[in-house]
Amino acid sequence: MMNHGTLENFRLPEACYTPAVRAIMKETQQRFGLDEWRVVVLTNEIHGHLGIYSTLGAKMGCMAREYAATAEEPHVLSFAGVVPPVSCFNDGLQISTGATVGHGLISVADEEEKRPEAVFRFGEKSFRMCLREEYARQIACDIRSGVEQFGHMPAYWAYVRELAIRYWSEWDRHEIFSIEPLD
Repeated sequence: MMNHGTLENFRLPEACYTPAVRAIMKETQQRFGLDEWRVVVLTNEIHGHLGIYSTLGAKMGCMAREYAATAEEPHVLSFAGVVPPVSCFNDGLQISTGATVGHGLISVADEEEKRPEAVFRFGEKSFRMCLREEYARQIACDIRSGVEQFGHMPAYWAYVRELAIRYWSEWDRHEIFSIEPLD
């Protein structure tokens, strides 16, 4: 488990979580590990709500640290932009990697197409990660369905939260991202 310097562990009692999160807690921790659990929880607390892209950013950051297999601080270039909802991805990247705006270790590319993708540099090791197309299509389809059903009313935001919880508990970080070495 990555240590950011303040917590020995992150085993909060089940009662600390909302009912929907409690329902996925044990299986999700067993399936994806306590480190991913911790960064997704922290990301979404700091982010202000449980969201799709913030959760995916947290999962990607966990995968990047695992792939790099080093304790070096990463430099991250995100392609998620600065406008929600895709930019919410950046919050997950920051929390999961420690590459924060405050440390000057993350930057956001100024490209027209915003997407859940990032380039990571850990010392001499550089690689690009992006959400696989089939998962991006699933999100787009699910969101379109929610807009058609609910508009942008409160029921829509509850639907998005349900999607985020489902993606968190079902989508394996080892399967949903493609990795391209840049070395």
